[in-house]
Amino acid sequence: MRPRVAAMRAWIDGDLLSDPTGAAISVVDHGFTVGDGVFEAIKVVGGLPFALDRHLARLERSAAGLGLPDVDLDAVRRGVRAVVEGQDLPLGRVRITYTAGPSPLGSGRGDHPPTLVVVAAPMDPMPETTSVATVPWPRNERGATAGLKTTSYAENVIALAEAKKRGASEAVFANLAGHLCEGTGSNAFYVVDGELRTPTLASGCLAGVTRALILEWYGGREVDEPIEVVAGASEVFLASTTRDVQGVHAWDALELPAPGPVSKDALETWRSREPELLGF
Repeated sequence: MRPRVAAMRAWIDGDLLSDPTGAAISVVDHGFTVGDGVFEAIKVVGGLPFALDRHLARLERSAAGLGLPDVDLDAVRRGVRAVVEGQDLPLGRVRITYTAGPSPLGSGRGDHPPTLVVVAAPMDPMPETTSVATVPWPRNERGATAGLKTTSYAENVIALAEAKKRGASEAVFANLAGHLCEGTGSNAFYVVDGELRTPTLASGCLAGVTRALILEWYGGREVDEPIEVVAGASEVFLASTTRDVQGVHAWDALELPAPGPVSKDALETWRSREPELLGF
């Protein structure tokens, strides 16, 4: 049975689909068979995409890092307009997926053009605070796909399922060095001795668009520290496209004030600056 998806729109390689949940991609697409693709998730506020240029720049970097052909950004923009304009999206999400296209079964790529998919759907607001769980599997900061936003998300699926078993909404990884790295779909910020800190990109974490804007608009220090540093933090928050600035009230067995004063200030700054980056 296909899922019921209210108000979803899908655009694939130039065509807006009449049925966004119907069959549309080849069963031998390399993004489907081996996860050979990259993607971006973009927030929509009042019918306008947020930080579109920054997300497209990261899409280009991820595609280049995976060795995919250059992204046709004009085509991507047409796809975003096609799925967003004309529908009521006070709060929504656009997902751009770019894969190696139809290929032989196995790891080797074929010679077909890449596949480009753009989907838009409504999104519910996140709660003001949440809880996170540390998972035992490390991020490999030296891996070939470290820092790339690829569609190979099995590791995240397993980690998030483990976190949810423990009553948390997000799983957090250390890296091979034992340093705090990231969540499955978020960057972590924490406050120690009154200073806002977050892992450096060398930790292997994703170069989050929200992360970068918090550092630009509010400030903070990038530093790599053992994940145990969180035990001495006075407050923690997560940052992502869907979460914005979300306070953490529990990390494993550690209870935290949430949202703390720094988190509140960062969120206030975020909300005041967000309109600057809304638009096509």
